[in-house]
Amino acid sequence: MPRPPVGARRLPSGRRAAGGRSSRPLIVTEDEGLLDDLLRLCAAAGAEAEVSYGPPGRPGSWDSAPMVLVGDECAASLHGMSRRPGVLLIGHDLDDQTVWRRAVGIGADHVLFLPDAEPWLVDRIADAAEGVGEPALTIGVVGGRGGAGASTLACALAVTAARCGHRTMLIDGDPLGGGLDVLLGGERADGLRWPDLAESQGRVSSGALEESLPRLHDLSILSWDRSDSVVITPEAMRSVLGAARRRGGVVVVDLPRRVDDAVIEALSQIDVGLLVVPAELRAVAAADRVASRFGMVLSDLRVVARGPFPPGLDDEEIARLLDLRLVGELPAENGLLASVDGGRPPGAGGRGPLARFCSAFLSEALAGGGSVAS
Repeated sequence: MPRPPVGARRLPSGRRAAGGRSSRPLIVTEDEGLLDDLLRLCAAAGAEAEVSYGPPGRPGSWDSAPMVLVGDECAASLHGMSRRPGVLLIGHDLDDQTVWRRAVGIGADHVLFLPDAEPWLVDRIADAAEGVGEPALTIGVVGGRGGAGASTLACALAVTAARCGHRTMLIDGDPLGGGLDVLLGGERADGLRWPDLAESQGRVSSGALEESLPRLHDLSILSWDRSDSVVITPEAMRSVLGAARRRGGVVVVDLPRRVDDAVIEALSQIDVGLLVVPAELRAVAAADRVASRFGMVLSDLRVVARGPFPPGLDDEEIARLLDLRLVGELPAENGLLASVDGGRPPGAGGRGPLARFCSAFLSEALAGGGSVAS
């Protein structure tokens, strides 16, 4: 049996994740060069691997690992192992057509060849180590005009989701909006803000992101500090929002009305967008321009009509004029501003038109397991 290279470790008992599963990928190989490569990729993904030189000797390690990376030279010795998802066969020779037969023999999901598949494999290892499941229902909220109430609705949706027991993250995507942490009464709360993450690239750990952000009203929030505005790159938006979505639950993004590369990246990861439109003809005209820009990227954009409604312009007429699906109406809510000024964030009480709207919308949206039927 080959001696383990520097950096490799046999782990007689894997650390357990929820449900009795190990949180460490299992590497099965007798090729020391391949083992070095796979350990390097695991380290890049922030994962610690369990190593088996040949068929796993520790009872349960094959079934309990979140994923199994098998060197092609070991494939024949693994016939008879239980079939399970998450088995990847690492081939040695692109011209060897028999590798596909060996992959079928061990029930592999994919056949990979290094180094070409390294970026893809690093992401899959990180997903497995983090225990990634169903991605978060991701809701984008944007105002049809300035002052439409989009930030208020975004906060209320996040507060409502958290109150209902869902893991929730609220992301402030508008650097000119004043800061959602202020609406939640947490502008002095400890934790990272956008300027700390503005240059993020590559994969961001979802667990580390959640732990680093301010925690307010049972939800995590990524907002802005009070310094000069910084530019969020598309790469940073992709990394941060991707990490938020992998954590599951509900992610709410408060979006600016302008469209730049970072906003386009955010829209590409959003499941459903809510366009908040006050019941005014000028607001409808402005919202039409926003809808035309957002609709080029976001396939599911819907209208939330905000009252009071003048004669001849109700919620259904606003949706018809914009040619968008109507979610519902938000009547005027007395005392909302005073409640926020008093330190009570929108939707926190669970009563009133805003809270009822958020509860109804989230119930419908989450009923599809994270996707919203149009």
